[in-house]
Amino acid sequence: MTMQEVTLLIQSTVHNLFDERVDIELTRTDEQFGDYATNVALRLSKKLDRNPRELAQQIIDSFDSDQIEKAEVAGPGFINITLKTDSLVSMLRDNLKNAPGGVLGANKSGSGRIVLCEFPSPNMAKPFSVGHIRSAVQGWAIAEIMRLSGYTVITDNHVGDAGTPFGKWVVGFEKYSSEEKLEQDGINELARIYIAITVDLKVEKEADESKLADKVQDWLQKLEAGDPKAVAYSEKFNQISFDHMHAVMARLKISTDFEYGEAGFIKRGKELADELLKKGVAEKSDGAVIVPLDEYDIDTPVMLKKANGTALYATTDLATMEFREEEWDPERVFIHTGQEQSFYFTQLNALAKKAGHKDTIVHLWHGLVDQVDESGKRGKMSSRKGVVLLNDLLDEAEKRASEGDRDISEEDARAIALGAIKFADFTADRKKGVLFDWSTMFNVQGFSGPAVQYAAVRILSVLRKSQILHDVPPKGYDWTPERALLVELNDFPKLIESLSTNYEVHKLAAYLYNLARVLNRYYENTPILKASESEQQSRLWLLEVTESVFKTGLGILGIPIPNKM
Repeated sequence: MTMQEVTLLIQSTVHNLFDERVDIELTRTDEQFGDYATNVALRLSKKLDRNPRELAQQIIDSFDSDQIEKAEVAGPGFINITLKTDSLVSMLRDNLKNAPGGVLGANKSGSGRIVLCEFPSPNMAKPFSVGHIRSAVQGWAIAEIMRLSGYTVITDNHVGDAGTPFGKWVVGFEKYSSEEKLEQDGINELARIYIAITVDLKVEKEADESKLADKVQDWLQKLEAGDPKAVAYSEKFNQISFDHMHAVMARLKISTDFEYGEAGFIKRGKELADELLKKGVAEKSDGAVIVPLDEYDIDTPVMLKKANGTALYATTDLATMEFREEEWDPERVFIHTGQEQSFYFTQLNALAKKAGHKDTIVHLWHGLVDQVDESGKRGKMSSRKGVVLLNDLLDEAEKRASEGDRDISEEDARAIALGAIKFADFTADRKKGVLFDWSTMFNVQGFSGPAVQYAAVRILSVLRKSQILHDVPPKGYDWTPERALLVELNDFPKLIESLSTNYEVHKLAAYLYNLARVLNRYYENTPILKASESEQQSRLWLLEVTESVFKTGLGILGIPIPNKM
C-alpha cells in the first residue's frame, strides 16, 4: 500500500458515505498514536454541520482495507491510522521501484521543465565573506532538489563585476595602492583599498564635496565606453577576484554551470532602456531614465539609467532576463540574497512584466549569520567579534574537526568541517538568522551535521563488515523491529516533492537528524551482524536503503560523507 492508496481509500470512503469530494492531507503523527493522521472529519463537520468525532468514527467503521492495522479517533476529530508492518515494507519497495534510477526521493514532477538557480553571486574585488555562505549553500540545495525532482537545472554565478564598486576600486587603487602591493596581497589588498576609499567618500559627502565621487563616476563611464585603461583595470581586478572566489568555492564543494557577470549586460541593458523610452514604458526624470510601477501598487519607480548615462543593477538585470529567456526560457529563476533586497526584486518582477518579459524571479531571501561570542551572547558575526572571512571560518572548522585523539585523514576532517558549517545553515528556516555556535556545531549527539554524518558512516562500517548478500530481503521476515525506520524512510519521497514547491530546506535537515535518531534507537535494540543469516539479509537491505537516503539528503545540502569519524 502506498501513501497515495491510503489517500484514495479515505477519499473513496468519504465520497461513498457523504457524496463529498475532498482533498486529503496525511501528516505524520507521534508514533505512539499511529503512523499518519488526517483532519478530514474536522473539515467535513463544517460543511455537514455534524459532530467531527462522530464523522471520524463513521469513516473509520467504513474503511475497507486489510492493510490497516488500526484506525482511531483522536482529539476533536482527527483520525490516526496505523498500517500493517508488511504494508510499510510494500510501500518502501513501491517507492524504490517508482523512483527514477532507483534513487529514493527522485521523481519526475519537473520533467521537461527548466529552472535557473543563481548563486552565490558575490561582488568582485572583495574577499568571500561569511555573509556569502548562505546564498552559496542555500542556492546549491535548491538546485539539487530541483534536479532530483526531474527539472533541467541551469546554474549561474551572476557575479557583481560592474557598477559603482568598480569606480571605487580604481580611485582607491590609484590613491592608496600599487602593482607591487596588489601582486603581494591580491584580494586582501583590493578589500583594503575599497574600505579606505569608502571612508574617504563618506567624509567627502559630509563636507558637501564631490571630487572623489566624480572620479568614481568618470571611471564607470570609461569602462562602459570601452576605455582601454578602464578595461585593463577591470580585467586585472576580476582575475584576482575570480581566482580567490573559485578557491573558496572549491573548498565549499560548490560550482555552477556559468558565470555571466553583470558587466556583460551593460550595453544591451542601456539599449533596452532606450527602447522602453521610445515605447513610452520608461520616462525621463531629472535626466535619468525611470520606469514607473504604479499599476503594480509600487510607488517607487525603478531607475534604468543615471542622469550621466551610466547603468544600474536594474539595467543589467533587465538585459539578463532577456538573455535567459532567449537562451533557456526557464519557468522559475531562483535568486538568493539577504532580506534587505526583497523590495528590489519585487520591483524587478514588476519591471519584467511591464517590459514584456516573464516575471519568473523567485527571491529566496535569508536572514543574517550570527555567532555566540566569548561572553555567551548572540550577535551578528563580524571581524571585531571573531571570524568573518569564509576562508577563516573553514580553517577554524577544519582545525576543530581534527582536534582530540581522532585518527582521521585530512580529507575526512574537511568533510566533517563542511558538515558542521553547512548543516548549521539549515538548522532553522532560511528567513531567520542562522547561529554559528562552535560548542554545538560538532556535537555528534545534538542537532548537527556531524551527528547525521556519523549515522551514515556507521551504516557504511556495518555494510563493509557484512559477509552476506543483502540486495533483496527474503520473504517471511517479521519487520516489527524496523517499523519506525520504515515509516521514516517512506516519508522521504513526499518530503522531496514538497521541497520543490515550498523551498523549506531546513525541513530536510530536521528529517535527516530525526532519521539518525531513529537509526540509533534501532541499533540499540536490534543486533545486525550477530543475527541469523535471514535476519541479516533483511536488516542489511534496510540499512543500505537508509544509507542511500543519507547520501541523497546530505548531497542536497552539499555535505560529503567521511570515510571515518
